[in-house]
Amino acid sequence: QVHLVESGGGSVQPGGTLRLSCVHSGYPYTRHCMGWFRQAPGKEREGVASIWMGVGDTFYADSVKGRFIISHDNAKNTLYLEMSSLKPEDTGMYYCAADRPHGGACLAAMKYGMDYYGNGTLVTISS
Repeated sequence: QVHLVESGGGSVQPGGTLRLSCVHSGYPYTRHCMGWFRQAPGKEREGVASIWMGVGDTFYADSVKGRFIISHDNAKNTLYLEMSSLKPEDTGMYYCAADRPHGGACLAAMKYGMDYYGNGTLVTISS
C-alpha cells in the first residue's frame, strides 16, 4: 500500500521561504513521476512541480518557475519542495503525489493528476 506523508507547511510572510517534505513508502515502481500539487481556497487543485524518478528531469508550473525547487532523496525516500520568494497567491493546501509509470509524462501528470496523494500540508503566506 502506498503511503505519502507531507510535512513542513506553516505560515510565513511574503518573500519568505519554506521547505515541504514528503516521506513515502510502499511504492513498487522506480521510473515514475512524483510531484507537488496545491489547492487554494475556492480553486481547483493545480500541479506545481514534478520530477521523473530515476531520470531526474524536473518540471514546474509557470507561476513557480525560478522560485520553487523539487528534489528527492533516494536514501530517505523523501520528496522535497523548496519554496522561496513566497507570495500570498502561493497560499493553499499542498499535496505530495505519485503516479504510475507513464513513460515520464510528468507535465501531463501535473495537468491531469496523479494516482496517489497524501493528506496535505497547509501553507499560508500573509503579512
